[in-house]
Amino acid sequence: MNNMHSVDPAWAWQPFEPTADQPWDRSTVAHLYRRSGFGMDLIRIDETVNRTPADVVKELVAGNRESTDFRSTADALAEATLAGGDAKKLSAAWVYRLLYTPNQLLEKTTLLWHGHFATGAEKVKDARMMWNQNQLLRDHALGDFGDLVHKISQDSAMLVYLDSVVNRKAHPNENFARELMELFCLGEGSYTEMDVLELARCFTGWEIKNKKFRKNRYQHDTETKTVLGQSGNFDGEDGVRIVLEQPAAPLFVARKLYRFFVSDEPNPTDAMLQPLADAFRESDLQVAPVVQRILGSNLFYSSISIGRKIKSPVELVLGMLRSLKATTNTQLVAKGLLNIGQGLFYPPNVKGWDGGRAWVNSSTLLGRANLVADILENEATRFDGKSLAEYLRDQGVRTTEQAIEHFEHCLLAVRLDEPTKTQIRQTVTSGSGDEERRMRSLLHAMTSLPICQLA
Repeated sequence: MNNMHSVDPAWAWQPFEPTADQPWDRSTVAHLYRRSGFGMDLIRIDETVNRTPADVVKELVAGNRESTDFRSTADALAEATLAGGDAKKLSAAWVYRLLYTPNQLLEKTTLLWHGHFATGAEKVKDARMMWNQNQLLRDHALGDFGDLVHKISQDSAMLVYLDSVVNRKAHPNENFARELMELFCLGEGSYTEMDVLELARCFTGWEIKNKKFRKNRYQHDTETKTVLGQSGNFDGEDGVRIVLEQPAAPLFVARKLYRFFVSDEPNPTDAMLQPLADAFRESDLQVAPVVQRILGSNLFYSSISIGRKIKSPVELVLGMLRSLKATTNTQLVAKGLLNIGQGLFYPPNVKGWDGGRAWVNSSTLLGRANLVADILENEATRFDGKSLAEYLRDQGVRTTEQAIEHFEHCLLAVRLDEPTKTQIRQTVTSGSGDEERRMRSLLHAMTSLPICQLA
């Protein structure tokens, strides 16, 4: 089923019903947890097998708000970091959330919007602004996309990043207007250069004072503008509304959600995405219903999706940790993610991370393996509060063969072939050290495999 043109869109987005050929088992449950979050331990996976796919997905999507207790703890950690004003250390506060959140889908979708509305701390030096934007993305991650776009257009970090703070009526700055249409809502080909200029005039006078958004009426162009076929004395809110009203907007966002949750390749046709786009528009641009439909669909559990994404650095590292109930040094993880291309708060440019095949090359593969090795060597790394060997014994794992099988179920989208298993056995048996050393060596060997880079 690798030819997208042979797939019926109506079948693709119908609710998944397990069959003999595609059962609801450890493999499909682990797939759901990897894509909707970062990973899950085997005990929870086995518990989930006894529930229906629809019920599990519904529960995941319903968890679209952080509990008060968790948010209080996570925010306190971030506030302590903000006192130092270093955005690089702030990254560790986000790693804490990724590692401990009980609402993995909410945090995964926050990461999606961070790459979508890419704002980088290399330019926005104020860590508080970056953290406020992060909270904004989290608060709207599975909510109203239109509301999110309106709020991001007045977000301090975004205004600084795209130079809206110098958008004056005498010299309209086009950066935010262009990216609003090209990268955030519509895509190339859905607007003209004149639309960019006219939309930029709508945002004139929007600026930051004392780190807060305000409208400077003396710098706002009050003349008539014509944006995407509509004319009037528009303000920035009108400009955002007009962009969101365009027919191209739902399809553009549906494609983004598809690529994030379903597969990097092949590129879906417009016909394939149209049911999602229609549902998005009919729900007044609510994100949660579309995500629920994707995660509960036939296509999501088909060969077009399973094993067809390349894990981002965050997915690889947090996936390993969460799948084995591991905790570690969050500063180490944050710094390591930056070194292998996915520094939190540090997207490479306004387009965010390219993802897909761009995630891996000979250099990043080595960097990924080294980061996992550093984590496994760090004295702070524990597995459900224990050593890895103790954790695995509690799971009923006694032998190398059982450990390989355990890691396969938790970490891999595609099962290992026999030659690869033989190679791993030889690696482990030829090494020295006690049981803990052998188990960590085995885990490192498996996470370094090319096949483990697939989700």
